[in-house]
Amino acid sequence: LVTRMQALSGENLESVILYGSAARGDYKEGHSDLNVLCLLRSVAARELSRVAPVVHWWCKDQKEPAPLFFTTAELRASADVFSIELLDMQQCRRVLYGPDVVQDIPVPMNLHRVQVEHDLRTLLLKLRQHFLLNGQKESELRTAAAKSSSSALALLRHTLIVFEEKPPEAAAEVFSRISTVTGADAQAFAAAFKLRAFHAQANDIVRAYGEYLNALSVVIAALDK
Repeated sequence: LVTRMQALSGENLESVILYGSAARGDYKEGHSDLNVLCLLRSVAARELSRVAPVVHWWCKDQKEPAPLFFTTAELRASADVFSIELLDMQQCRRVLYGPDVVQDIPVPMNLHRVQVEHDLRTLLLKLRQHFLLNGQKESELRTAAAKSSSSALALLRHTLIVFEEKPPEAAAEVFSRISTVTGADAQAFAAAFKLRAFHAQANDIVRAYGEYLNALSVVIAALDK
């Protein structure tokens, strides 16, 4: 990806940074994405057009999400609305090309709490809607719980940050601390996270899905207080 970006963008390419599960070391084949941040000196339409073929290749052939494109100034100005993403990048990243432009960006922690609650509520609403549309299809519920569990884990880590704790690295320890801090059912999160493994089964997926939704609700209530 970096080689292709360099070839088409030239001197306009300032930095490329890998973040997310691949940078943290908990990448899961089939469920995790390769998350990439690209810093360009100019994001004018003509400059984006030059790298569009790389993005098409990355998304269609490699089946990865499109990289995020910013200028450095834009990224700094976005700290108030992308506080979760910037904290993640600052804690776990791999600089693939150019300078490390992320490390010195200040993140407003009061707005971080608001974003964590917003993203958890959005996740919960989407899972409820999925249940309403696919409540009788066990395979669909399994897939939804499994795919959402990575995002849920990331948000639970940030919930612990809101409560001024350093999140543990292991998922099981995160669920345990969340249970202690908020009262949410650690086993409900663990059961959903376990479904990421191929061929993993839940004895009663409808019940497990419901417990997962309830656990998210408990965390959100604790954050809201």
